[in-house]
Amino acid sequence: MKKELLLASALVSTMGFASVANAVTATMSGMHATGLQGNDSDEAASGTIARDSTSDFSVSLSETTDGGIGIATSFMLANENSASHSAGLTLTFTDGSKLDLINAGNAAKSHDVSIPGAAGSPGVTVTTTNLAQTGLDFFGEAGDVSFEWHSAADFMADGLKIGASMSFDDGVASDGSAELESSWGVGATYVTSAGDTAVTIGAGIADSEWKDSASVIDGSNGFHIGFSAVTGDLTVAAGYAAGDKIIADGEENIHDNTVSAIGVKYVTGDVTLSAGFSSAEGDDGTFTAAGGTDDAQDATSLGVSYAVASGVTANLGWKNIDAKNEGVSDATGGNSWYLGATMSF
Repeated sequence: MKKELLLASALVSTMGFASVANAVTATMSGMHATGLQGNDSDEAASGTIARDSTSDFSVSLSETTDGGIGIATSFMLANENSASHSAGLTLTFTDGSKLDLINAGNAAKSHDVSIPGAAGSPGVTVTTTNLAQTGLDFFGEAGDVSFEWHSAADFMADGLKIGASMSFDDGVASDGSAELESSWGVGATYVTSAGDTAVTIGAGIADSEWKDSASVIDGSNGFHIGFSAVTGDLTVAAGYAAGDKIIADGEENIHDNTVSAIGVKYVTGDVTLSAGFSSAEGDDGTFTAAGGTDDAQDATSLGVSYAVASGVTANLGWKNIDAKNEGVSDATGGNSWYLGATMSF
């Protein structure tokens, strides 16, 4: 019996070492942000203060073939026991280009410019019937059956990167809610310099077709363009987007939605100061016709971040939203502040 146990232990150990030797490379990263969020809505009799926490834990897996092609994927566990958010496969070729397969995303979204704003996560709630879209990438859907190609750096010109994507029908029938049938997107980012200033220009365009059991519907579509200029410790960025957006669960469409945004960031030592303003306006209605009166959200945000230690950042943020629903002030905007810290690894 003792010999059998020793033999079994040796076999298990050998299998374990073989498994490790043949394993892909795995890396882990994550963050936990926790703090207090205060809200003073225009419609509330008094303000509220509540805890606001977010946790992310990601695992990336990668390997390289003998021919030099990289193969990678990843999955994320958010807030400990919530569902896993998995990426598809990414192939990286010897010329520096990449190809995302399965749940690939939309190339228009990959090239939008980041606009500075508040630090942390101050949040202001507006009424659910206010459907004005506030992000530069509010359009550009993609399904699981999709691919996205990313060019190598300096594609056809120094500082230029481009991308293209397509998404195909997954066969799911629409049953009371609209379903994405197909989509495509194209995006580009160009990086150059003007004296001591580094300039980044990003743009994208996308379109999609949808199916619905009740009616023939229009698709989501739009474009965005933005720039970012960095001079020393100062960053200034601005962007604009326009298009239509399908709200699948609500059986509605936002027609002629526009978003304008501008922001500034300044770094001095361990402190980062930021400010931003955005204005969004869209006409919500049925899939086939606009409603006639716009929803709107104007947001002003401020932030202060302090690098306490390696991977630890203290954040103080403030945000104000002035909202209109169907052209009338809906009294659901207001002010919000956030005070907390983020720890990353």
